[in-house]
Amino acid sequence: MQAKIHLKTSISVKSVPALLSFSLGISEVYENQSTQSSLVTLGQVLARAGTQTRPPAPLLYLEPSSPMSRLSSGSSNMSYTSFLLVGFPGLQESRALLMLPFLSLYLVIISANALVIHTVVAQRSLHQPMHLLIALLLAVNICAATTVVPAMLLSFSTRFHRISLAHCLLQMFCIYFLLAFDCSILLVMALDRYVAICYPLRYPEIVTGQLLAGLVGAAAARSTCIVAPVVALASRVRFCRSHVIYHFACEHMALMKLSCGDISLNKTVGLTVRIFNRVLDMLLLGASYSRIIHAAFRISSGGARSKALNTCGSHLLVVFTVYSSTMSSSIVYRVARTASQDVHNLLSAFYLLLPCVVNPIIYGARTKEIRRHLARMFLRADP
Repeated sequence: MQAKIHLKTSISVKSVPALLSFSLGISEVYENQSTQSSLVTLGQVLARAGTQTRPPAPLLYLEPSSPMSRLSSGSSNMSYTSFLLVGFPGLQESRALLMLPFLSLYLVIISANALVIHTVVAQRSLHQPMHLLIALLLAVNICAATTVVPAMLLSFSTRFHRISLAHCLLQMFCIYFLLAFDCSILLVMALDRYVAICYPLRYPEIVTGQLLAGLVGAAAARSTCIVAPVVALASRVRFCRSHVIYHFACEHMALMKLSCGDISLNKTVGLTVRIFNRVLDMLLLGASYSRIIHAAFRISSGGARSKALNTCGSHLLVVFTVYSSTMSSSIVYRVARTASQDVHNLLSAFYLLLPCVVNPIIYGARTKEIRRHLARMFLRADP
């Protein structure tokens, strides 16, 4: 009893933490001996002293790799403004092996497209609307590959690639703008071939340089109107789930997975815009090329008919490559939800880079005028 009184009188507010540690030590030493009376006594002493223990304040954990995240007065308003791009997360241990195929593919894209563009620009006989549109299409291919592949290679070499939200949205805009612009150029090319085959005598006075520049400007404006709402809605989303984007680029759905709010409007707008434009493009292309093929078969000259069909065949191959890769990627992304993230990323790389590889091969091999100048160039270079 005297020990109890001594403890009571010697307690102060500053000694409470030490006393708590002392009581925990007593509980550990005498737990197996079932001597709980001393612990009860200490609890009574603390109660009489009027001291209350406060639980430690909860800690808010912010990843050290995301110093740019912004936090207002409440943690619910947190939104990351810096992200890590991790392409092919399941193959991080073998990421160095991924650099060689993608670097080789990028060099092939640059060299093949640049070779055809140089041929069109250098030869004055190829300064025709059709060949100029081919050169523009291949230039868009180079820009699309350059928007994606260098950042992908950087993430392979450094394990991840840091990107700010502003740069992420800019990359997203560039990727989707170039894809939409690519499809819009295909529509302009279809219109050009329609006038050339259905109205051959009036073609030079209809398809002028001024009209061609206006059509290209309209194609760029159309592509901007398609992409701008999607990117604008994405910029208003709060991203608080994580700061890691498991993708090699700022793809729309990969970024939306990090959101912590309602993104139903973003999904609806994105899906509606994509379906509407794909259906509209396919209807316009189908109507144009059906008229072209019908007019080509009515040409009496066998050589002219063969040339018209061959030209249309090249354009249709490019159209099939672009739209089939895009649509197959969208379908698999929504159907095969159980597939790994690496599979989805590989499909994204497939639909982004496949047209960039195939288009210069198709136009370089199947367009007679371009093929002839390329052959002359290689023959002159051969010693």
